[in-house]
Amino acid sequence: MLTLKDLLFPRRCPVCDRPVKPAGELICANCRPKLRYVHPPFCLKCGRQLSDAGQEYCADCAHKRHVYDRGISLYQYQSVRNTIYRFKYGARREYAEFLGGEMACRLGRQILAWKPDALIPVPLHKKRLEKRGYNQAALLAGQIGDRLGIPVLSDWIIREKNTAPLKQLDAAERQNNLKKAFKIRRDDVKLSTIVIIDDIYTTGSTVDEIAAECRKKGVHTVCFAALSAGSRPDR
Repeated sequence: MLTLKDLLFPRRCPVCDRPVKPAGELICANCRPKLRYVHPPFCLKCGRQLSDAGQEYCADCAHKRHVYDRGISLYQYQSVRNTIYRFKYGARREYAEFLGGEMACRLGRQILAWKPDALIPVPLHKKRLEKRGYNQAALLAGQIGDRLGIPVLSDWIIREKNTAPLKQLDAAERQNNLKKAFKIRRDDVKLSTIVIIDDIYTTGSTVDEIAAECRKKGVHTVCFAALSAGSRPDR
């Protein structure tokens, strides 16, 4: 049912960014098919889509020992690149209801199978959070947590280091850039299993650095669920 708010401030489609058609929905009916899901075969470690059904691991995971345990992603990055850009930098917070809902619907079974104590959104540095006004990973985590009944701890870990944008760096530079970037803030909350929530998975450097910090505090299992997965990093 359409509300007055829908009429005065029509919701924007996360794909085309125009008012959603039909009105009252979360995405245009004609735009939904443009989203490309990550589908089998998957990398057994990071969940990235593989091109060869005979593979078990992507090129990155076959050569690199990740700190986290397992990961999954929803979309192929290229199909949601513009969506994510507007979601992060264009104040399109409203996209979170659809995107987070889709993550809960399509990735929820696996997330629940991990039996997490909490969902942990990748934190933003306070300066970047002040500038942007919100953390897109926290918005996604909130939608997922509400639908799956899992607590979301947005303040459990903080980003102490205002790192350079990772998209400008290669794999080695990303890893160096993130050293000592995160710190557990709430020692009063003890967790055994967590699922880190982020918008993009590329090299895994961010998840690994958070996982390493979590291990120091006794977290036994660290998994991640990402909105999208980029193509495998060059080796």
